[in-house]
Amino acid sequence: MPDGNHQVSLNNSATETRRAKLRELIRSRGFLSIPDLREAIPASESTIRRDLDFLEEQGEAKRTHGGVFCTGSSVGLPMFQDRRVGHWERKRRIANEAAKLIEDRDTLLLDGGSTTYELARQLIGRPLQVVTNSLPVANLFAASERTDVIFLGGQVHHRTGITLGPYAVQMLKGIRVQKAILSVAGIDRRGYYNSNLLLVETEQAMMQCADQTIVVADSGKFGRSSLVQLCELSDIQRIVVDDELSMEWREELMKANVALTLAASMADESGPLSAPVAAPHWNNASVRENSLNS
Repeated sequence: MPDGNHQVSLNNSATETRRAKLRELIRSRGFLSIPDLREAIPASESTIRRDLDFLEEQGEAKRTHGGVFCTGSSVGLPMFQDRRVGHWERKRRIANEAAKLIEDRDTLLLDGGSTTYELARQLIGRPLQVVTNSLPVANLFAASERTDVIFLGGQVHHRTGITLGPYAVQMLKGIRVQKAILSVAGIDRRGYYNSNLLLVETEQAMMQCADQTIVVADSGKFGRSSLVQLCELSDIQRIVVDDELSMEWREELMKANVALTLAASMADESGPLSAPVAAPHWNNASVRENSLNS
């Protein structure tokens, strides 16, 4: 008879094989219904649910009513290759808070940043209209019947899979959205920055066609500039950032009349931030009664 360690090894191997098959099925089809899962995976429903929980925790799938969507990264793009645990955990927390600002049936404009991609994962399966210049973002929504996707044309940037340039800008002139959600490379007291001139021109056109512009950025972007300035600090209506943002920067954003949503760390998600704050709506990431137009 096999000893206990050998049995554990066999069980682990079977689990890994089953999850690999499930992962490949989801990636190849984009969406799998519950009946499809039961037919394709020779395992109990509870086992399949545990496997889906695992894939969802890894950011590779998202369960929704009636099945599961693929949310795996676009492996070939350099921007997705740096997946340090703390680095991406902050992005996921920011994306989770930003998703709470989106209402069903909103028309959104999503750019091609890595944090915006994490936000797109959170929105899969919701009834929305999404305009994007990001191939990875468009691919996430491609299998969703509840989300209408409009993809902007233009030159495709090889590192990020986003479209840039005059064709994208021209197309944006005929579009109106409730919210444009943008990522940036740096933020200082003069404003927001990105590292590519064509990208900044496209994002400026995105801002022009939006009722509200929201920036999603981790706290490490503050106090840094980059090659091209996108806009001034006060030109953005709201910013979503992790709760490691300094009190100095929180006060600076308040002076610029930029509404702030803080994404609490996992340890603080159920309660207020441990640091004192200067405005009531900073106390907790879940407190959001102040208007997006503030």
